[in-house]
Amino acid sequence: MTAHVVIVGAYGSAGVAVAQELAEEDDVKLTLVDDGEPGGGLCILKGCMPSKEILSAGEARFKARHDHRIEGVPEVDLESVVATKDEHIHNFADHRRSAVHDLAERENVEFLHRTARFVDDHTVAVGDREIEADYVVVATGSSVNVPDLNGMDEVDYSTSADVLDRTEFPDSGVVMGFGYIGLEMVPYLSEAAEMDLTVVEHDDYPLDEADDEFQETILDIYREEFDVDVLTNTYEQSIEKTADGGVRLHVERRDQRETVEADELFLFTGRRPAVDRLGLENTALEPGAGWVADTMQARDDDRIFVAGDANGHEPILHVAKEQGFLTAENVLRHREDAELKPYRNTHHHVVFSGLGVYPFARVGVSESELVREGREDTDYVAVTREASSDGVFKTKAVPRGLAKLVVDADDGTVLGYQGLHYHADVMAKTMQVAVEMGLDVREIPDRAYHPTTPEILDGLIREASKRLD
Repeated sequence: MTAHVVIVGAYGSAGVAVAQELAEEDDVKLTLVDDGEPGGGLCILKGCMPSKEILSAGEARFKARHDHRIEGVPEVDLESVVATKDEHIHNFADHRRSAVHDLAERENVEFLHRTARFVDDHTVAVGDREIEADYVVVATGSSVNVPDLNGMDEVDYSTSADVLDRTEFPDSGVVMGFGYIGLEMVPYLSEAAEMDLTVVEHDDYPLDEADDEFQETILDIYREEFDVDVLTNTYEQSIEKTADGGVRLHVERRDQRETVEADELFLFTGRRPAVDRLGLENTALEPGAGWVADTMQARDDDRIFVAGDANGHEPILHVAKEQGFLTAENVLRHREDAELKPYRNTHHHVVFSGLGVYPFARVGVSESELVREGREDTDYVAVTREASSDGVFKTKAVPRGLAKLVVDADDGTVLGYQGLHYHADVMAKTMQVAVEMGLDVREIPDRAYHPTTPEILDGLIREASKRLD
């Protein structure tokens, strides 16, 4: 019996992954729906890909500014930055759209470039059609999270998506949101746009998932290398326009009331599932905590699956794709009345902090996570190495940062890695292999090789092996 599956959000990373898997099934009829214009998915159009484009321009200026061998500080041509970004992103998006449209050439697949909305539990209205589906996959991504702050409706603000397209910026800005989006966007505004920035941070330090020494280091880098004023332990109270068209943010900082004035407000306050326009009120679905299981199946309806950013689990590209593949498998397993598989992944996050000059990467567990789990310090070995210990970082004029390796004290299994240093993002894949394969750190080859930047990993591996022996 043929199963009809409707995928809402087919251009996105999760949606296209589901579609590619299910299109191979002869007994599955697919209706792909997406109203994106031009279409291509958040990551390609307004997320990770365009952000890396603009960060690279700021990186070039930062490295020149910090290298005493180079005279003068270059200016960043923002119009060229945006034009180059647009050209590359256009090509990426074309490729994604072509992949979806090629699927629609198959006999069992159709694509509708329209808005979809639930009419009832399993009926989706698309334009003037009502489609009764056996399964519906929601893969609509995420949208900007705007804080519920007094006065927010009365002021203008820019989000990360706006920054990607801007060719002009004011002299000063105040930033709300210092998570991974803020950590990536703030140095760009400081370096490429040459803005004076004040950032509001609710906690002692940013980068919640990192161990203490990484949090302290990244805060120091932002204050000292990018000249950003980070207000820690600070909470927004209200915001208003100023007479000259700027903004005035009222905050509470360590039990004291203060005000911050700037030319513009920048909101990097995260994202939330983009499900508001889907008509979920016409279904049994109630979005919120726990509304989607680890199998990507909706809690309130076993024939609806939610993959990618839309489920609110972990808004990261590689996660969305993996969830998409699993969703396709679980739709088929549900149809066959088989047990569904949960999504399990090794923690693998990279933040392109410090313009990608000082990126943060974490793979596997952190030492602080082991402590929270109640593990004794005799259960594991944690070794840390400063980037300044390796001459290659000094040679490249990027001497700051550190890395840490955590291994099991009994069998030497690599449990986790954290890096906050030049090329930590590149090394994350190597460490992912070590963690996911459960390698004994003592069995990882210790030999000279090129390039030399990963010597920081060699140092960690040698020290951990020595501590075990």
